[in-house]
Amino acid sequence: MPPTDTALATAQPARVLVTGGAGFVGSNLALAIKRQWPSCEVVAFDNLRRRGSELNVPRLQEAEVRFHHGDVRNASDLMEVGYVDAIVECSAEPSVLAGVENGPASARFLVDTNLFGAINCVEFARTNHATVIFISTSRVYPYTLLADLNYQESPTRFVLSDEQPYPGASARGIDETFPLDGARTLYGATKLAAEHLVAEYSAMYGLEAVINRCGVVAGPWQFGRVDQGFLTYWLLAHYFGAPLKYLGFGGSGKQVRDVLHVDDLADLVLDQLARPSFWSGRIVNVGGGLRSSVSLCELTEICRELTGNSVEIVASEQERPGDIPIYISNCARLEALAS
Repeated sequence: MPPTDTALATAQPARVLVTGGAGFVGSNLALAIKRQWPSCEVVAFDNLRRRGSELNVPRLQEAEVRFHHGDVRNASDLMEVGYVDAIVECSAEPSVLAGVENGPASARFLVDTNLFGAINCVEFARTNHATVIFISTSRVYPYTLLADLNYQESPTRFVLSDEQPYPGASARGIDETFPLDGARTLYGATKLAAEHLVAEYSAMYGLEAVINRCGVVAGPWQFGRVDQGFLTYWLLAHYFGAPLKYLGFGGSGKQVRDVLHVDDLADLVLDQLARPSFWSGRIVNVGGGLRSSVSLCELTEICRELTGNSVEIVASEQERPGDIPIYISNCARLEALAS
């Protein structure tokens, strides 16, 4: 049975569902919630489709996080979980190349998971009167506009200028007021559509919901690939001596991203779970910001120092669809809320 209104008002949630709970972000968040509130029942929900996610299941179970094998595309799978008072929704297919390299089949899976799966999750939250913490992405900002930003070239990286053609862009990066008109990849489009639905459900049904637009997140137990988790991928390539490529933008390796440690994301999510009324209705950029940004060629030097290895790196001017020379999260809104 659902707890009383008095219990719902307490800072500690009683039962939390983490969708995508065996993935990199989901598993780390589920474990952080359990560490913070040992008496809270945490359910990690995952279809184990992504290779490597099955390795997280024993790790979750050892920490007394309950694992539930299910798929967000099936509303009935979610209903099997039973009552929860909070949902951390991070079940998305994370590849920005979905639908490009593997065609319509992967595009359909992405839409079914990231959009229709999100609808199932927020509808499940509605039936439970549960708080929703939606893990979104910086990819909601259109690459067609991000590619037009003014930047200079330093010896090791591209550097954003203060004068920019669009509002919400500056030398500090991209903030939440950046325009949303333009192509953003199918991945970004499904996440933005899901954001709108989360916001509408919140307004229509009074759900407490917050949207976190995450940039690059890295940390332990990340199984990096070339299309997602690039920092881990780069380090592992150096460790095992695998060749790499600087793709696009003259093959210089000067493209830049900011990076956030998954533990820092967990700290934010814990605060959002503890103070759902304060965070409800907010959309915030969540990233490492300018101070925690890195270019590929800078990352190469870091990896060489850490591993003692140098690997072959091919310079290629071929650009991947939707790629951009620089993205940095301006998290001033989040910093103001946290201060």
